[in-house]
Amino acid sequence: MRLKIATVLSLSFLFVFTAYGQFAPPENWFHMDKTVDGYQGVSSDKAYNELLKDRPSVPVIVAILDSGIDVEHQDLEDNIWVNVDEIPGNGIDDDKNGYIDDIHGWNFIGGAKGDVNHETYEVTRLYAKLKPKYDQIEDAMQLSKDDKKEYSKYLKYKEEVEGKRESAQASLDQVLQAKEAYNLSITALATHLDSKILTKESVNNVSSDDQLVMLGKNIMMDIYQSTDEDFQIDSLLEVINADLDQEIDAQSVKLNYAYNPDYDSRKEIVGDNYANSQEMYYGNNHYEGPDALHGTHVGGIVGALRNNGLGGNGIAKNVQLMSVRCVPDGDERDKDVANAIRYAVDNGASIINMSFGKGHSWDKEVVDDAIKYAAKNDVLLVHAAGNGSQDNDSAENYPNDKYDKPSGWWFWKKKHCETWIEVGALSFMPKEGMVAPFSNYGQNNVDLFSPGMQIYATLPDDNYARLQGTSMASPIVAGMAAVLRSYFPTLKAKQVKEILESTTIKIDQMVTKPGTTDELVPFSSLSKTGGVVNLYNAIKKASVTKGKKKIKKKKTSA
Repeated sequence: MRLKIATVLSLSFLFVFTAYGQFAPPENWFHMDKTVDGYQGVSSDKAYNELLKDRPSVPVIVAILDSGIDVEHQDLEDNIWVNVDEIPGNGIDDDKNGYIDDIHGWNFIGGAKGDVNHETYEVTRLYAKLKPKYDQIEDAMQLSKDDKKEYSKYLKYKEEVEGKRESAQASLDQVLQAKEAYNLSITALATHLDSKILTKESVNNVSSDDQLVMLGKNIMMDIYQSTDEDFQIDSLLEVINADLDQEIDAQSVKLNYAYNPDYDSRKEIVGDNYANSQEMYYGNNHYEGPDALHGTHVGGIVGALRNNGLGGNGIAKNVQLMSVRCVPDGDERDKDVANAIRYAVDNGASIINMSFGKGHSWDKEVVDDAIKYAAKNDVLLVHAAGNGSQDNDSAENYPNDKYDKPSGWWFWKKKHCETWIEVGALSFMPKEGMVAPFSNYGQNNVDLFSPGMQIYATLPDDNYARLQGTSMASPIVAGMAAVLRSYFPTLKAKQVKEILESTTIKIDQMVTKPGTTDELVPFSSLSKTGGVVNLYNAIKKASVTKGKKKIKKKKTSA
């Protein structure tokens, strides 16, 4: 294949080397206190040391609605929820809840044929649903009024999906070409130098009529803008190829799954009747699934064992993590989310963390009904605001706390969930950089901010790493809610929400608006509270708040 060198050179060269010299905060920065440690953490260490030291607590179940959890992780296994009414491995639904052998939770995106990993986006599913009906329409004016509205939506779905597929194909072609260019040109450069070691000085002195050699020089000089180190060619190409292969895989997933209207995981794997949103009893008990990285990290933020000398500390101490798998590599489905919420509520969770979201909804009503069910049963729902740098006041983001069909009597219908907290992501950087650049925001639809960048927590197979996203900010808040419900068990979910929101630290600071590089806005304009959650403040208020939840006393023998 003839190399289009101009195109290759237009790529952003060296994904890997841009990280050189970047500042990283302490691994436990999100636990720190601003006045004591200099980082705008949630003051959890201070809270434990000063306010909770000798206070008793009760266990609290937190459901992690996510991609799955490594329930055998060394830093999590002692805090994994166990369904004591179920006998492991006997193939019987001992507790009669409809789910066989659900010892640590349930997987709603699996079945007898395995587990869903890659999945379509919701817009793709909506496009595929309407395509047979409208693909051959020649004269839209002949459609009924209702069909015209639906046809208009179809055209928007079609434009988005087909546009994304074209973009993914173009990106894939470009990265494949770049990979060939890197390998051929850097190898040609090394051959020209007759050396397996590339130094800045030797590369800079290269002069050749060979186009590949000079392309290799240009690539290496780009690298040397970030570092002066010498490179062994085999190791260098291994790193470059690994990085490019990751991008190739990402674009291939978009083409084969995310934006592929012909792919249907329900027929391929799950085997449920997807047309029936009320169907509940499907799935399997594979708590981890094929890729539990995201869910294990989220679970560790909430409840990794504290002060055990392994990895980092979770926010909550006396906690049980329930793994409810409903989030694939793609958009979660409303039916699965609704069932996951109901499963968590029915099996004792008092807090549900939801680190996922999407821009379209298939069946919002079934999710709304599940959210109402959770609120009715005194369960707090904590949700990540999303990572699109968008204003959630003007852009769609699902699930959310707004009901399409308000509930209750006509004169006091509830239009939103009163036990829901929407969480934006805070950076570890000071002043203008304190909001994570990817975080969604909204003065009406985001409640508060929580640390969400460079968050160190558990990964599968006893590993640990820093990840970032509102996905990490949300479980910090869920963990704080678990602390409040553990140490102050008479607090109801609405009270926990009110305490967490009313005790945020208000930030009087102009910050860089997410999605921009130089537009400054007041931090107070990005959420309802205009503040950052703080566990120390929350505990102080909880200690003087009269709980409204009645605790049943255990019967004692005479």
